[in-house]
Amino acid sequence: MSVAVIGGGKWGQALHFAFSQEHDSVITSRTPKELPNFVSLQEALKREYIVVALPAQIVGEWLKNNFKDNGQKILIAAKGIEEKSGRFMFDIFSSFVPKERLAYLSGPSFAAEVIKALPTALVVSSENNDVAKEFCAFFPQFIKAYCDDDIIGAEICGAYKNVLAIASGVCDGLELGLNARASLIARGLVEMQRFGLSFGAAKATFLGLSGAGDLFLTASSSLSRNYRVGVSLAQGKSIDSILKNLGEVAEGVLTSKAIGKLSKERNIYTPIAREVGLIIDGKQPLDSLKDLLG
Repeated sequence: MSVAVIGGGKWGQALHFAFSQEHDSVITSRTPKELPNFVSLQEALKREYIVVALPAQIVGEWLKNNFKDNGQKILIAAKGIEEKSGRFMFDIFSSFVPKERLAYLSGPSFAAEVIKALPTALVVSSENNDVAKEFCAFFPQFIKAYCDDDIIGAEICGAYKNVLAIASGVCDGLELGLNARASLIARGLVEMQRFGLSFGAAKATFLGLSGAGDLFLTASSSLSRNYRVGVSLAQGKSIDSILKNLGEVAEGVLTSKAIGKLSKERNIYTPIAREVGLIIDGKQPLDSLKDLLG
């Protein structure tokens, strides 16, 4: 089978590497890159199966300006909530492609480990089980892919865990200890589930690979760019300088804003996400700590 990965960042490259193990895979990006099997966007869009690994905040605009529907089946590998509109990735794609041709990828997966062919487990969620199975078949032996139908649950977990990873990084940056970090992650999981259930997500999703699995990974390792953002915020650095030095997209920054807006509109109690947004805007981390403990 043949697949095209759209997005030349670390995650896109890792997925392209994985698919290339057993299938015909090509990759493209917004700017030309020296990558194996790199093709033009026009060539990539001719493939029957497409994996989109672009930053969440540009997905809507990219689809509007670049996408051509050729009947492709699409796996969404972007994790985040559009900050301006509060839309989820699946909702954005559904404006361009029928839902029965869409699937969403989630689960604990650092690109740096996938590209080393280390054991990984992921979830492919879709309203169309046949499409989910087809995408699961692309993954090589070192990746165990599970099929699921809770798209909104997987989406919220994938987006929310990045915000909680920033909070965890702040916790470690302040040297509050392992007890504090464990408590933060545990309460973050409860908060993430509360947010997700209000949108109709399945409760079990938050205790699986998409939820607890991805959260535990992202919120406890310096391999996570969102975690590193949190550490730097705790050190008193501005968000602008942090993102400039990071050189990569940290989805949790703008997703925290989107969660804050949605929580306010729907009256959902999300104290950790709220404090992350406030810290990003300049609130002192120790003041956020006092407010959370209070």
